[in-house]
Amino acid sequence: MTQPPGQPKKKVLVIEDEPDIVRGLKDALEFEDYDVFAAFEGKDGVRLARERSPDLVILDLMLPDVNGYQVCVEIRGFNSVVPIIILTARGQESDKIRGLEAGADDYVTKPFSVGELLARIRAIFRRMSRTPAGGETLRIGEATIDVKKQTVTIGRKRQPLTFYEVELLKLLYERAEQPVSRDEILDKIWGVEAYPTNRTVDNFIVKLRRKLEDDTKKPTHILTVYGYGYKLVP
Repeated sequence: MTQPPGQPKKKVLVIEDEPDIVRGLKDALEFEDYDVFAAFEGKDGVRLARERSPDLVILDLMLPDVNGYQVCVEIRGFNSVVPIIILTARGQESDKIRGLEAGADDYVTKPFSVGELLARIRAIFRRMSRTPAGGETLRIGEATIDVKKQTVTIGRKRQPLTFYEVELLKLLYERAEQPVSRDEILDKIWGVEAYPTNRTVDNFIVKLRRKLEDDTKKPTHILTVYGYGYKLVP
C-alpha cells in the first residue's frame, strides 16, 4: 500500500497499444493501490484523460492511430498540471527532447524496469505533496507562481506550469542567489535512476524563461552559471 488509509486512490491512465505491457503495468500499479485505467489508442487516451481526470499519465509514443507527441499536446490543452511520463523505444536524444517540448514531464526508454517506473511515480506523488520553503506562492520579479495550481501570473496574463517546471522553480527558489549545478538538479528533481541528461535541464530552463523573463536572450531571473548550472535571482 503506497497511499495513506482513507485517502482516495491516485488515478493512473496508461496509454499503450501493447497488451502485455498494459497488463504488466496494470498489475504492478494496482498492487501498489493505484486506480488504473488504460487506452490502446491515442484518441481514446485523450478522451479518458478528459473524462476521468487522472492524477498521472503513462504515455507510449508509438500508437496505432496518432503519435504520442500529438496526444501529449492535446492533453496539455485541457490539463496543464497532470504529470505525463512518456514511454519510448527510441533512444535518440532528439526524440526525448521533442517529447519534453510537447509537454511531457519525464521519459522512460523501453525496455524498462517496472520497479524503476514505480519508484519514479512514487517520487512524483511525494514531491506533489511537498510545500516549498517559500510557501504555496512564490514571487519572482513581476511573476507570481501558485505552486498548488501550477500557474504563473504576470499582470493579467496567467500561464500553466507543468509538474517538473514547478519542481525546478521550487528547487531554485529554495537556493535563491546560489548556483545550483546541473547534476544536483538532475539528482534532486529527476533522480539518478532516471538517467536524464543535461539537455533535459536546459530544455526546461528554456521553457521557464519564456514564461518568466521579459527578454529570454538577456534573462534577469534565471541565470546561467557557465560550465556549472543555474542560479535564480528573485
